[in-house]
Amino acid sequence: MGVLHIVATPIGNLEDITLRALRVLAEADLLLAEDTRRTRVLLQRHAVKARPLSLHAHNEAARIERVLGVLDAGGSAALVSDAGTPILSDPGARLVDAALQAGHAVTPIPGPSALLAALVVAGLPAERFTFLGFLPRRKGARDALLASLRQRPETLVLFESPRRLPTTLRQLADALGERPACVARELTKLHEEVVRDTLGALAERFADGARGEVTVVVGGALEVATDPADLDADIRARLAAGETPRDVAAALSRARGLARREVYARVLALREER
Repeated sequence: MGVLHIVATPIGNLEDITLRALRVLAEADLLLAEDTRRTRVLLQRHAVKARPLSLHAHNEAARIERVLGVLDAGGSAALVSDAGTPILSDPGARLVDAALQAGHAVTPIPGPSALLAALVVAGLPAERFTFLGFLPRRKGARDALLASLRQRPETLVLFESPRRLPTTLRQLADALGERPACVARELTKLHEEVVRDTLGALAERFADGARGEVTVVVGGALEVATDPADLDADIRARLAAGETPRDVAAALSRARGLARREVYARVLALREER
């Protein structure tokens, strides 16, 4: 029986790797890397003389037979991603399944994870959380997912590209309300940045995008019971006081833990009644 090691590697700072991980990378009969160029930098830094073989989203299926051949012979293989813990929004799940189906051992070599690194510095509850990976790119699928999360009380964690970050933050604010959130960028790297604010404020802060690897952490739904009649009365009072519909929606979604889009629609409806 062979052994497939799932090895966590640094998400930025190359010193963030365990002694066990270095030993496994050096001893493995086959080292598989999402991007061999990035992995070579890590190996050279720590004087590991392994030669990585690429395994990424486009060739994972084709690599499985070769890996199983090594494992069938009683050898060992090690899988690393570009950064952090493999499998989490990275290729490798099909390889793990194939190894298990063939009767081989699959063992974790734990270490860095952008998901956990962002979660523990976000300043939000970490007892329960849901990891969303990257949100769907198609608007319909994304809207449906966010709608399903509206009443979930646990903290949400997701990855996002720097280019799509402004749009995603605005969509999160519209769908989930003005919740506390955190944008963690370039964690453990030279230009590390952790910004904590409401979703709306973060959307304004990063309106021009960002650079580097980005993880977003969002507070869960507030467990606040809202009487529709009480909400309507609050809306009418604020409109009568001269507040704009957008200001009313922003304030009440934040105070009551409601989706800003829904509150805004109700504000417009009551304004028309007036």
